[in-house]
Amino acid sequence: MSRSIAINVGANTNQPGVRGPIYADGRFEYVPIPEEEPTSESVPTYADLDLAVDLPDGAANLPVHLDPEFAEYPTCDRYTYGDDHGVKAGPLSKLDPGDSLFFYATLTFHGDEAGAADWVTPDWGTYLIGEFRVVRAVTGDEYDALAPDEQAVFANNAHVKRDPFDAKVLVEGGEDSRLFDHAVPLSTAEAGVDANRLVTELSNDSGKGPWWRRRLWFDEGATSELRALVDAWPEGDVSAP
Repeated sequence: MSRSIAINVGANTNQPGVRGPIYADGRFEYVPIPEEEPTSESVPTYADLDLAVDLPDGAANLPVHLDPEFAEYPTCDRYTYGDDHGVKAGPLSKLDPGDSLFFYATLTFHGDEAGAADWVTPDWGTYLIGEFRVVRAVTGDEYDALAPDEQAVFANNAHVKRDPFDAKVLVEGGEDSRLFDHAVPLSTAEAGVDANRLVTELSNDSGKGPWWRRRLWFDEGATSELRALVDAWPEGDVSAP
């Protein structure tokens, strides 16, 4: 049986000063954060991603920290994720093949609220935006020991492109990994700060305080239920028992 972890990614009001958008029907745009570290090779800019969202003045030419990378996203060719924070790297490094790594982001509503799906949160909300079905997770030291052809799997990852390389963990996603077409809500339809049952009943988190910044862990039963809901979304119901 498989377990899963969900972690926060993507643009926010601090970096680069705007969240990714979510629209009335629940479709959204994944917007990465800026790259703030030196890199050993050129990395994409916001302009290279051809985003629909309006970025702050001067941001278009900023390099981006494109992590996670999704194969269907501009300038990406695989499913990889890296992390340089020990508090997240430890649990991520324990993911086994077949486990899920979910990604969630805070997104700002764009459009007419009167025509929005009833689960889209006004102003901003917290949503699942993608999933990796894990092929493997390796620590930074394990990556250093990989053969060159195995390291090549992670060649396009933002942490591999940093100078110096700084990932404490790297995760490869395989078949059934994807960037979702529709965001799946983790917050209630009323307010982004209020967690729905996917957080409070399925994950290890209480949903109190700034839960949308924390790692969420799902056991085997919760992972099975979460996967089924994601596969059925947006016809599913996050409030169903």
